[in-house]
Amino acid sequence: MMQKVLIAALACLSLTGCVNTPVVSDPPAPTAIERHVLTQSSSSWDGAPYKAYPEGGPELSVLKISLPANSALPWHSHPIPNAAYVLKGEITIELEGGRSQVFKQGEVFPEVVDTRHRGKTGPQPTELLIFYAGSEGIPLQH
Repeated sequence: MMQKVLIAALACLSLTGCVNTPVVSDPPAPTAIERHVLTQSSSSWDGAPYKAYPEGGPELSVLKISLPANSALPWHSHPIPNAAYVLKGEITIELEGGRSQVFKQGEVFPEVVDTRHRGKTGPQPTELLIFYAGSEGIPLQH
């Protein structure tokens, strides 16, 4: 009896070895330089046009922000143009007047300027990479 069980087990193992399992591999490396414009805009995601840059010496700031799942940032505004890239998760940008838009992993969006808003995350943690274009001494948010 034990011999029959052993033979059946070996037969099952040998059959599972014959099944083709898909191999997941990395996409092929580029053979030439690739350039993709992620965003280029003279207005924010809600359609409001950007105004002139503030006076003074230019200053670029890049922030990586990590947010827990199901959380909300406080209401705030930005005095300068900025764009955010969603590295992970998703975020809903909600304007004080009620309008909102969801941005998901891999998407980029030009942020609103001088408009009170907040970000709310979804069921997973969210990471954003935000690029600010301002002037020396001007805060990134109010």
